[in-house]
Amino acid sequence: MRYPTISDIEEMRARGYDPVTIAEQTELAKRGLIAETIKNEIRQAFADVVLGRGVGLYEANGLDDYANEETLVKYRALDERHNWAAIPVKELNQYSSSLSFFDPEGMRFHIAAYLIADIDGSYGFDLPFHLSQSMQLEEKFSLLNTEQRAVIRKYLQFMVEAEAHSFDRAHIERALNEYWAE
Repeated sequence: MRYPTISDIEEMRARGYDPVTIAEQTELAKRGLIAETIKNEIRQAFADVVLGRGVGLYEANGLDDYANEETLVKYRALDERHNWAAIPVKELNQYSSSLSFFDPEGMRFHIAAYLIADIDGSYGFDLPFHLSQSMQLEEKFSLLNTEQRAVIRKYLQFMVEAEAHSFDRAHIERALNEYWAE
């Protein structure tokens, strides 16, 4: 999602936009600043994370498709292993089911890319579901350190206020109070 900037709002004022619209856009601009802060914290918290021996994006998709071992080895060779930020958002969307098939190493490696894509509004699926309703939260996120857990908590706090996640609000709040509690 593109948030308005202060200069956007000043231009709106100069063009004579009504005060209600200016106030709404000002609130969105504040939300945009929070989004940028959270994205920077995500980048920092996950900066040095590599996939290691974990399940990658293509391999996880193969697991979802019940691929045989030979095919999984081929998929594994295609997986990004060193820089989660290099994974195109298009692929995160194309292989969205992979979230359900990552092992803890795979989840730790990929989750930052999904978080940033979702904050940007470019991830087309329900990421908060995987952070609030999965029956495997403890297992999937077992390798996260304190800083990584804290930034996921901030992401969920940010998303719980989003209108797009009003349906998930109760689940997100429960997860914040339980699994993702400080």
